[in-house]
Amino acid sequence: MTDTASSPGAVAGLPDGAIPAATLVIMRPSEDGGPDEILMVKRSSNMAFAAGAVVFPGGRVDPDDYLVARQHGFADDEADGAARVAALRETLEETGLAVGWPGLAEADVAGVRQALLSDVLLSDILAERGERLVLDALVPFARWCPNFKEARTFDTRFYAVAAPLHGHELTVEEAEHSHIFWASAKHTLAMADNGEVSVIFPTRRNLEKLSQADDFEGFSSHSRQFPVELVTPWLEERGGETHLCIPGHLGYPVTSESFERVRRG
Repeated sequence: MTDTASSPGAVAGLPDGAIPAATLVIMRPSEDGGPDEILMVKRSSNMAFAAGAVVFPGGRVDPDDYLVARQHGFADDEADGAARVAALRETLEETGLAVGWPGLAEADVAGVRQALLSDVLLSDILAERGERLVLDALVPFARWCPNFKEARTFDTRFYAVAAPLHGHELTVEEAEHSHIFWASAKHTLAMADNGEVSVIFPTRRNLEKLSQADDFEGFSSHSRQFPVELVTPWLEERGGETHLCIPGHLGYPVTSESFERVRRG
């Protein structure tokens, strides 16, 4: 069942107190020639939001991210620019993978990561090193702001990017995550269906969207066919059952799920 552009999930306003955030879908070719693999992290079981769930790397937008965005030419759209910066910064902090930072030598990654985790500002690190990020490499493809009463409310922008070459082992930041792995969107969905991993509603819908293309170039082309609009899921009775729904014009192959089966946070 599809929904129109006028559906309540496409409203422009944000819920009160929504926290700006960003997440990054990092795609790399698989060794067996199958669909691209995506970097996933499993959140620690003691986290207040999405505890134990498998998610894409990402997190809150910090005040310094806005400064870095302005320094990279995003003054006219600070929110988008800051989210791009946050997506790259959080990914480096959480996984040790430096995305969109071509000047950062692999031998320096661990030191920069530790500096960020020790609350050194990214703007100061970039200024000291005389380097810049490549924010235009990120492909925006979604923006979600679920308003679930039992969970924190995040206004999250989703970006996709091709994985950079790297030779070092990626590791999770243990304060927030317990596991890291690469898997195709279809494989991660299969693991969720088999009970091997847990995914929250936005992650599942976006994995389904990602599974429609086999590689980064294909997904980039696919995502450009659809607008990036704020998605705030809503409840609706369908066939005598309450469903959590999203709009039908944004490129998602599945636009509703039984509310009883949904993991919200």
